Amino acid sequence: MTVDQNISSRIDLMRIVLIFGIVLVHVPYDADASPFVEPNGTFDWIRVYLGESLFRIGVPCLSAISGYLLFQRGYERFDYRKTLMSKSRSVLLPFLLWNLSLLALVLVIEQVGMGIGYFPDLVNAGAGDWPDHAFGLSDYPVNLPLYFLRDLIVCILLSPFLAFLVRRAPAMTLGVLFALAVFPTLDVGLVLKKSILFSFTFGIFLALYRVDLKKLDRYAWPMTAALVATSALLSHGLYMTGPDFPPLLNVLRNVLSILGATAFWMLSSLLIRTRLGRRLSRTGSLSFWTFCGHYPLLVVFWMIWNRYAGAELYPIFYIGAVLLTYSLLILSNGLVLRWMPRVYAALTGNRRRTNAAGAVTQGAKLVGNQPSPAMQEQR
Repeated sequence: MTVDQNISSRIDLMRIVLIFGIVLVHVPYDADASPFVEPNGTFDWIRVYLGESLFRIGVPCLSAISGYLLFQRGYERFDYRKTLMSKSRSVLLPFLLWNLSLLALVLVIEQVGMGIGYFPDLVNAGAGDWPDHAFGLSDYPVNLPLYFLRDLIVCILLSPFLAFLVRRAPAMTLGVLFALAVFPTLDVGLVLKKSILFSFTFGIFLALYRVDLKKLDRYAWPMTAALVATSALLSHGLYMTGPDFPPLLNVLRNVLSILGATAFWMLSSLLIRTRLGRRLSRTGSLSFWTFCGHYPLLVVFWMIWNRYAGAELYPIFYIGAVLLTYSLLILSNGLVLRWMPRVYAALTGNRRRTNAAGAVTQGAKLVGNQPSPAMQEQR
C-alpha cells in the first residue's frame, strides 16, 4: 500500500497549517491579560475560538497522521527494529536537541535573575523535577509543546501492540482509547496527552484497514461549516465560563478536538486545489522547525513585553508576537538550512525540505522530482 500524491500533499498541507495554528494556542498571557476577564471584548472571544477550540484539533490530527504513515505499507511489511532506528533519528534526537538546548539556556538566564515565572524554576528544582524538565518523563518538558514528540515516542514503542489490538478488536480498542481521551478523570498513565494515544491508534486503523481517505471529500463544504459552527458554539461556552471550565465543556472540547480532525481532513481537499494550498504543501520541514522553535520565541517576546507594556495593550502583543514568531522561524529555517545543513538535518530529524521553487532537497544535495515528504516518511 502506498500513499498517492494527492493524499501525500494534503498531509503536508495539514502539517504546516495545523502547526501554524498550534502557535496560536501557545501565545502566552497572564491573569491580567486572560481572555476570560473580558478586557478586549470580541478580540478575546476570537482568542478563545482559535486557541481553546478550533486549533485544539492540531495535536490529534498530527498524531493520526503519524500512526497512519507508520503502517501505510501494511502490517506484514512493518519492521519494528528498523522503525525504532529511524524514529530515534527523526523524533528522539530532535526532541533531545531542542529541549535540552532550551533547558541549558533557561538555566543560564535564571542564574542572573531572568526568565523566572516564565519558564520552570530550574535553579531551585529538586532532583525529581529534572527528568520531567529534560525528558518529559511524567510532566511537560521545559519546551512545553515537545510533549507531543515525547508522547509520539511512547506510541511508536507501543505500535506493534496497538496494531495487534486494532487487527483483533478494532471497535473495542478504539472505543476504550476514545473514552480515555475525552473523559478527564480517566488516566492511562503512559502519555501526557491522552488524545495522542487514541488518534495515533486511529491512524493505524486507517492504514491497516485501507480506508479510502477521499471517500468523504464530497462532504467537505458542509463538514467544514459544521466544524466552524461547532467550534464557535463551544468557544462561546468556554468564553462565558473560563478559565475553570465546567466538566461537561471539558469533555465536549476533548470530543471536538478529536472529531474535528475528520472535518479538517476534508477541508484539506478544498485547500489543496488552491495556489496557496499547493505552495504550503511544498514547505517541507518548515512545519517541524516551526513546531519545535515557536514556544521559546513567544515566551521571550512576552518577557520583553511585560517589561515595557501592560495588559491593556495585549492585542498589539498578540498580533505582533505571532507575526514576528512566524517571520523569524521562516527566516531562521532558510538560513540554518543554507549555512549549517548538517545541524539543520539533526534538528529536523533529517526531514525533507524544499526550496522556494518546490524542489526537494536532502542534506546539501538537490534531489529533483522526488515524492513529497509524507510519501518519504517511512523510507
